[in-house]
Amino acid sequence: MEFLEQRRDYALALFRIIIGLFFVIHGVQHLSKGTSLLTWPSGPMSLIELIGGGLILIGLWTRWAALISSGAMAYAYFVVHQPRGLLPIQNGGELAAVYSWAFLLLVFTGAGAWSIDALRKTSKKSLANV
Repeated sequence: MEFLEQRRDYALALFRIIIGLFFVIHGVQHLSKGTSLLTWPSGPMSLIELIGGGLILIGLWTRWAALISSGAMAYAYFVVHQPRGLLPIQNGGELAAVYSWAFLLLVFTGAGAWSIDALRKTSKKSLANV
């Protein structure tokens, strides 16, 4: 298990990158279907998917972007999907629920390796040691 623990930050980084990429693609899909940015809630949701997903993908302000994205997906689940049925399998809200929980995980774990957040953290440490 030590082998896996040593690679935890890299696995977390891959998780963050893939989830961020999928979220950006989800936003692009909404906009390519003709979603107007002025339509509530799909317009602002598309912007959150694009901007939040992009920030999560590159690992910049990851915890804040993940917090906003998690909340947006929870809103989508409870307002759009949940009235159609109690469980995600009944109401078509599986993706919104999974995104919400995945982003909530990133709120608590941070970006991991290969992120701008990690670069900013190491540069602050190196400046403090000078």
